Amino acid sequence: MDRTEFGSTLRTWRERLRPSDVGVPAGLRRRTPGLRREEVAALAGVSVDYLTRLEQGRGPRPSDGVLSALARALRVTDAERDHLFHLAGSAPPLPGRIRSAVRPSVLRLMDRFTDLPALLLDAKSDVLAWNPMAVALLGDLSSIPPAQRNIARQAFTGTHRVEFHAGERERLDRALVADLRRCAARYPADPDLQRLVSDLRAASADFERLWTLRELDERHGETKRIHHPELGALELDCNVLEVRGDDQVLLVYSAAPGTPAAEALQLLRVIGLQDVGHISTGYAQAPVQGQDITQGGRQ
Repeated sequence: MDRTEFGSTLRTWRERLRPSDVGVPAGLRRRTPGLRREEVAALAGVSVDYLTRLEQGRGPRPSDGVLSALARALRVTDAERDHLFHLAGSAPPLPGRIRSAVRPSVLRLMDRFTDLPALLLDAKSDVLAWNPMAVALLGDLSSIPPAQRNIARQAFTGTHRVEFHAGERERLDRALVADLRRCAARYPADPDLQRLVSDLRAASADFERLWTLRELDERHGETKRIHHPELGALELDCNVLEVRGDDQVLLVYSAAPGTPAAEALQLLRVIGLQDVGHISTGYAQAPVQGQDITQGGRQ
């Protein structure tokens, strides 16, 4: 690992970003060019001290997961991401592996959804990015360790589960397992996907039962019934927007104008963002009491 060049590269890429690029208010007393360390650290899900040591060339060798998170936070291109991996002495993600890098243009699009919750998932349903409204609706996504930020893992073995109406849980679980089985056919050599499926088969009897059925359930449904701890039951439309070429999906929750759910979203924007208003698209850090992410996914 070339620690000196790695640190200089991180600092240069941090300083070239503008606060508006990541949805961070510029403020009146900003003296640092580009983003502050604490802002990048929050977006990447690492501590400020850890990022400081990396930039100063005295930090430990980062894992592949941290490198990917830093690349997303800094909005780098694919070539720059690969360069960052090389500087760290690691091999960039290989072809045929599930893509977890997020295009800056997708993050900019998510920044524009100021009144609608939005989540970005990769092919195996890892949560890659979210906006403040998603935190207000679904809860503090940053409280889930990065390795556990997966829709299927939370649904079957996580602590962020949600209660659905009778029969709803089974339908959503079947859809999740079907998605993972299709993903496994597209990426048979992806080690993270293999580990995920192996962990779930060992830890959850329900997942093992559904996995062995080999169903390809298409009944995802476009309407989600989400229970918010303050606003109660919300029936929201969930549109799935494909990021062509990356095998990623952007989930956007909305409601028809004039419906109780639409009024609840408007209220949520006011009261829900009071606690998370400083969070930008990415790995949010502020604690929020809310609902989990298991009702998402390609469902």
